[in-house]
Amino acid sequence: MSLLSPYPAIGLNGAVVAVTGGARGIGRATAALFTAHGAAVTIGDLDEAAAKSTADEIGCSAVVLDVSSRESVEAFLAASGPVDILVNNAGIMPLGSFLDEPDNISTAQINVNFWGPIHGMRAALPGMIERRRGHIVNIASLAAKMPTPGGAVYGATKHAVLGLSTSVRAEVAELGVSVSAVMPSLVHTDLGSGASLPGPLSLEPEDVARAVVDTVRHRRAETVLPRWLGSAVDMTQLLPGGVVDTILRVGGLGERGLAAGNSAERAEYRRRVAGQAERS
Repeated sequence: MSLLSPYPAIGLNGAVVAVTGGARGIGRATAALFTAHGAAVTIGDLDEAAAKSTADEIGCSAVVLDVSSRESVEAFLAASGPVDILVNNAGIMPLGSFLDEPDNISTAQINVNFWGPIHGMRAALPGMIERRRGHIVNIASLAAKMPTPGGAVYGATKHAVLGLSTSVRAEVAELGVSVSAVMPSLVHTDLGSGASLPGPLSLEPEDVARAVVDTVRHRRAETVLPRWLGSAVDMTQLLPGGVVDTILRVGGLGERGLAAGNSAERAEYRRRVAGQAERS
């Protein structure tokens, strides 16, 4: 604990870290970076084979995980050990017209994107509070700060994750535990395949991983990525609705919004999401 932070410091070397959705993309990059800093990392993912392959490659542990199940999340965290840092990263982003989206796809997004962090925090917080030391990072999205045509339900879940994060943060702040939300723009992963934003707004998984690891030091409530975009996004909250609509159109986020194309990569991702929806 320092004069600049009310939270006990957590050294990365030897820290016990759990990362959900760790087989690919942001989760994989985050697990790799924590491992490189000497942390004992466990990744969880619904795709057991991919999780084990990733774990072998970066030198960490892997557990099969369904974040929509409280029991599965509890088993994952029990296998990880006394967790110092939990990264709730697992998420899905089907994309498409709100009216055309099937109910089971919407339900899957709510179960994974929103219930996942709820289950993760409810499972991890008691031990952290008992030890009066811990840090949780919830991966939200820039969609938590702005309209997301083409991804309405996805955006709604990320608004919910941000609200959840800031509220729980206030509840546990005096108990030695911090909660941070990281909100990236479009990231070059399977989840974002087929969608596009102007180059300066897009990110690599490693960019997000660095921001996640950095929260262990500064413990800020919110981090928008790219970082320069944070103030600009906050300013839009002060603008008239018509102006915001114009900005979205000019930025390529008008009626079609983030609706993704039909590349082979996107088709494979949609098949995986459909499989997840069948379990919901």
